[in-house]
Amino acid sequence: MTDETMDHERLYESAALYALDALEPDARVEFERHLASCASCTEEVRSLRQVAQALPFSVPQIDPPEGLGAKVLAGVGAPQMTTVVPIPVKPVRRSVPATLAWLSAAALFVVSLGLGVYAWTLQQQIGGLQARLSDAIGRLDRSEQQVAVATRAVSTAEGRLAVLLAPDMLQVRLAGQPAAPQATGRAFWSRSRGLVFTAANLPPLPAGRIYQLWMVPNGAPVPAGLFSPDPSGAVAGIVETSPSVAEPVALALTIEPEGGLPAPTGERYLIGLTQ
Repeated sequence: MTDETMDHERLYESAALYALDALEPDARVEFERHLASCASCTEEVRSLRQVAQALPFSVPQIDPPEGLGAKVLAGVGAPQMTTVVPIPVKPVRRSVPATLAWLSAAALFVVSLGLGVYAWTLQQQIGGLQARLSDAIGRLDRSEQQVAVATRAVSTAEGRLAVLLAPDMLQVRLAGQPAAPQATGRAFWSRSRGLVFTAANLPPLPAGRIYQLWMVPNGAPVPAGLFSPDPSGAVAGIVETSPSVAEPVALALTIEPEGGLPAPTGERYLIGLTQ
């Protein structure tokens, strides 16, 4: 919040007292200097003065009863006359205290009105600040999500590079089978670093199914990872493999129930022999 905004809010509170001519001289000079450049305070003073001027006239004027003047003169020993002429009593004699009371009430009302407007203005500013804070928090959350995605991407890339540069890396080319003749695949396996698998032109998966890769040593096939292709039929991923697994003589890709199985049951889509 700028110094100019703070000065405006401080002086805005004086609008009600200025409308009632109740400001101290120094404060009045400062406020009038502010009025020269502030349209909102000028409009506030104009509105409050209209209210203050209208309030005294909202009190009904009561005429004194006839004969009141004679009774007053009789009470103070005035000589009696044959004809008593009623002396009109100006309402101001009784209305002065009432007017003062109403002016006090008017001042209280105007001050309360000014404070209410000021409170409403602060409430609007707080609401705006809260909206800006929520927006900043939202941007921060999105930034954190982007950082997390980038971190995972870097980690995946580093893992793939570690497999490709491993001294014990074994490469396997996989060819499409009758179920997917256009499909191709490649696997890079390191006993110490894991397995990188890529494929292209794979058919879309049926509902509730997933592609499962198998390492085939001289014995029963060993599960080597689950993969879901993107809309173009491409797959790219890295999986950890047990260091104790025997070196495979072949790799195969089948479709199995979602979640995978310990042994293959589905049709083979890719097969490749180790070199």
